[in-house]
This record gives sequence, C-alpha cells and structure tokens, in this order.
Amino acid sequence: MTGISLLAGPDPLGGAENAASHLSRLGPLPVPGPGLIPALERSDLRGRGGAAFPVGRKWRSVAERRGGSPVVLVNGAEGEPLSRKDRVLMEARPHLVLDGAALAAAAVGAGEVVLYVGSDHGAAAVALRQALGERPEAERRRIRLVDAPARYVAGEETAAVHFVNDGVALPVSAPPRPYERGVGGRPTLVQNVESLAHVAMIARFGDQWFRGLGDGGSSGTALLTLCGAVRRPGVHEVAQGTLLGQVIDGAGGGPADPASAVLLGGYFGGWLTAAEARILPLDPAALRDRGHTLGCGVVAVLPEHRCGVVETARILEYLADQSARQCGPCVFGLRAIAAAVGRVASGAPETADLDRIRRWSGELSGRGACHHPDGAAGLLLSALRTFAEEFRHHHELRRCSAAALREAA
Repeated sequence: MTGISLLAGPDPLGGAENAASHLSRLGPLPVPGPGLIPALERSDLRGRGGAAFPVGRKWRSVAERRGGSPVVLVNGAEGEPLSRKDRVLMEARPHLVLDGAALAAAAVGAGEVVLYVGSDHGAAAVALRQALGERPEAERRRIRLVDAPARYVAGEETAAVHFVNDGVALPVSAPPRPYERGVGGRPTLVQNVESLAHVAMIARFGDQWFRGLGDGGSSGTALLTLCGAVRRPGVHEVAQGTLLGQVIDGAGGGPADPASAVLLGGYFGGWLTAAEARILPLDPAALRDRGHTLGCGVVAVLPEHRCGVVETARILEYLADQSARQCGPCVFGLRAIAAAVGRVASGAPETADLDRIRRWSGELSGRGACHHPDGAAGLLLSALRTFAEEFRHHHELRRCSAAALREAA
C-alpha cells in the first residue's frame, strides 16, 4: 500500500527504521489520554494474533480490573510456520511496536512491559533492542525482553503468561484469563505486535482515519503473509474487506498451472477452494459468517499439482508433534488422527480410516486442556470438505489425482 500505513516509508526489507526516520515520517507520539480506549472501540480494531477480539474492549477489561498494577505483554512469538508478518514488522518498524506498547501501558496503568519475542526471531530481537536504546530512559526501565520458546503453542496468550511466570509455555483454556490474573498474578494485557502498531497509528491519525482505510465497511489494514503458488510471496499490507482473489492477484497471481485451494489463517485456519477464495472478503464478520477466519494472516495458495490430502497430513503430523502434551485429546487423539490421515495420504489406508477420521474430527473439539486440538480439528474438517473427492480417491482407489496431474505434465 502507499500513503500512511504500517509498512509505508523505507523498504521493510532494508532493516529497522531508526527513531529519527520514524519521527520524521509519522510525527511524535501524542500524549495518551482517557480518550484512547474509546477511540480504539470506535475504530473497530481487532486483534491480529488470530482471535480477532476487539482491542478496545480488551484494553478496557484490563484498565478496569482490580488486583495490582497491570502488566503489558507484547506478543511477538509468531510460532505459525507459514507466517512472517510479525517478524517483518518487528525487524522493520520496531518503534511502531514500542509506541503501541507505551500507549497500552499508559492506557491500562501498567508499570511493566514484557517484550515476548520468539527465540528464533534473532533479527527482530536485535531491532527491538536497538530501538529501545533510542527511547527515553524512563520508558526503558520498565521494559524487559523475554525469549519465547520456538514452539507452536508458545504464542498462545496463556502459554506466554505461564512461560514468563514459570519458564514453561503451557496453554490452558480454564480461568483465570490473563486479564484477570496473569504475569506475577497481576491483570495482564497480552497483545500481538501488529495490533499494537495499529494502535500507534490510530493514536496519531484517529479512529475515523483508520476506519476509512478499509473497503466495504471494514476497518483498517492487515498484514498478510502470502506464500505457495504466488509470484511475489512475502508480507503484504492490504485493506480489510478486500476480496481474497484481489489479494492473490496483487501478489502476482498464481503460477502457470491453476490453483486448487487456499489455506487461509495458517495451521489453525482452514482450507477453501480456489473458486471460494476469489470472492471471499477479508472482513472478520464476513469470514465468521462463512465459517472462516483470517487467523494469523496467512494466505497459502495450493497449486493444482499439489495434493491437499498430503498437505493436510503433513500439517496434522506437525500439530501432533507440537502439542503441549498435557491431556489425552492431544497426546492420543491428535496423534491417532494424524496417523490415520497419514495412512490415507500415503495410499496405504486401513479399511475404516476415512470413517474414523470423520468421526474423530467431530469428537476432538472442546475436550482438551487448551484449544490446540480444536484448531487441528477445524483444519481437518475444512480439508474433508474442500478435498472430499481427493480423500475418496486416496482411500478407495489408493491413488492421488494431483500425482496424475504431475505425471501428465
């Protein structure tokens, strides 16, 4: 995008923007006041970490909480294997992230800010440390940087809190939630780095400006990681409400062979056919109404010669390996599902495998100690719908249509 946006200005791939350039381009950060949270509520900014929860409502729940001085936990773990957006943002625009963190701390009355950055995101951590060196000393004194484990579940907000508290990144779905009792037992605002960067822009230019960036009634922009069968993979900033087909075309479209499907939202997202994807608006409400989610902003385009069953089997194997291993649905259920889908994908299924997969995928959700099995089940259900014919080919005919396309090419 051009004009004023998260990635406007110096080339994001050219390294971190320093404080002088940041201030020259965007101006000083306004002094936060009591109107910031209402402005965020009016802006309809929703969290960019995956859940799309209204940011203003989340901040208000912490600001109004009793139980000690709150903490702001800046979530830059980004454990999704296909996502690069948060890393690019931290590496290229660290001052925007720190601006958002400063505003959050002021708005909720926090005395401490924790930068929670993936231990495998070395360039991002370096950029944030360098940017901190350019910030006022009073701000630096209340900020600490914590290396997050390089595991898929480590970025979930309760896992992040547990790691900061106890050194173990275990997510849970049971109360209390971080806004009630989080880091050090205090109310904790856990916010994704992209969400905070948007807050820094809204504080400067207003909620009406932010709403005006979207298309078709949607608010703001979103960072997307485009990968797979596109000519210009990487991180793109797009207006919310844009049709997904336009986003893919904007990244150079697909390769010479047509796309068969799109994985939207990463490994906790879902598959949809290429035809469905083209007319799908990237708007949280519209996506929810259609049973989809933008999740962590991944758009992975699958070419026709790649098999959706095989890709789904690979993802489920990864998710089974990355579980927190703290409950039966993950340790046994998710592993059994991954094994059954793997057998079907390899052309060596057991007779009842497809029936098992269908039954188990419906039984797994809501039974775990956290939402990890829910995400895996959602991905599988979307694959069973999108690749229904391909699953039948693999299970009944023990052959792959995508493999036949590769052989004919």
